[in-house]
Order: sequence, then C-alpha cells, then structure tokens
Amino acid sequence: MDQVILEGDPTIGVILRRSARTRRLSLRVSRLDGRVTLSMPLRTNEKSALAFLRDKEPWIRDNLGGLPDVRFAKLGVRVPYRGQDLLIVSGAVRAARVQDETLVVPDHAEMVGPRVEAFLKLQAKTRFRAASDKYAKLLDTDYGRLTIRDTRSRWGSCTSDGNLMYSWRLVMAPDPVLDYVAAHEVAHRLEMNHSDRFWAHVRAVCPDFKLHRDWLRIEGQALHAWRFDKVT
Repeated sequence: MDQVILEGDPTIGVILRRSARTRRLSLRVSRLDGRVTLSMPLRTNEKSALAFLRDKEPWIRDNLGGLPDVRFAKLGVRVPYRGQDLLIVSGAVRAARVQDETLVVPDHAEMVGPRVEAFLKLQAKTRFRAASDKYAKLLDTDYGRLTIRDTRSRWGSCTSDGNLMYSWRLVMAPDPVLDYVAAHEVAHRLEMNHSDRFWAHVRAVCPDFKLHRDWLRIEGQALHAWRFDKVT
C-alpha cells in the first residue's frame, strides 16, 4: 500500500489501496482511529487519485472533525481502565499497577506510554481469559487459542476452528462491555453467523447485551484515540 499526503492544517495521510476487485474510487474514514483509505482499481494512476482526493477533501475533513481528539498516556493524565479514570503517576514500582484511583508506573517519563500499554494488555488477556471461560461454561462449549491484538475494524472474532481474538483496548471500557464482547465471540462457537439463534445464545448469558453494544457504537472510538508512544 502507498500513502499520499493532503496538505493543509492539519495534513492528512491517505492510504492508497489498489485492488483487482475495486471498480471505482471510494473513500473510507475509519470511525475507530481516523484512518483515511482510498480504494482504487489497479489501473488508476496516482494523478487521478490525487485529483479525486482534492475534490473530496472537505468531506474528509468534516468526517475527521467529528472524531475524538488523540490522547497520549503520560504522567498527570487520567487514562480509562475498566470504566474508571486513573491518574497516571510515577512511583517506586517495577511494573505499572493500580493503587487507589491512580495507575503507578516506574519513574521513567519517556517510557510511561509503553508501560501503561503493557499493563493494559496484560490485564486485558487476564480479563478475557476469565470471561471466555465463564461463557464457554454457560453455553456448554469450548474454544481454542485466545489472542489479544490492537484491531482496527472489530472488537473481537472467532474462527471456524474456535480461536478467539479480542482487542486489548476493551479493558479500558466498563467491565460489562468487555464481558459482552466475550459472550458474543464465544456464542459464535454455537452459531457462526448473526442469526436469531445466535442472538438468543448471547441474550441467554448477557441479557443486557444491547446496552453494551450501544456503548461500543457511541463510545468505542474514544478507546482508539489513546496513544501509548515512547517519548523521545
């Protein structure tokens, strides 16, 4: 994939994705992370693509303007964890840990972001393991491997052979939201679709699933606005 830059304030990076299945130029602005993608037929040249982008630039900027501002995990900032905002502070610890209403990280300012991310990933895997085990037992099924990733297009998935994948960013959401996603994916072990029978399984173990699904639709993109970069 190539990338082009739309000059302006701010500049916008646009990913060019060529595909033999694409018949016309089409734009997508991800509601999760603000990524702008231009899908284009194989034979379309870059000059034509740039002309199309300039024509659609007001639409792109309008859509990006509705996204949450990027947030950086650093000392003195509150980061969401299990639905609660924790103040990031430094202390005499070897690894990040929760203490009262703070998240204490080792005293190395340049590494705060990566340390917080590592903490969230570890907690997410622990929480998703427990939730997946719980719903597998309730639904009388099982699952294969469980992996944690930073996904862009979905919060979780279940493969045909039973492997589960979840977005670690869900550990920042309230606990019932994470539990709903686990129930959703484990239910796919019984129905690899979104039929009425599938939703009946979800409802049986997570009666308020619609509330949690709506939370993700409304608030989920804010989880992707968080950055955990190393400070250089």
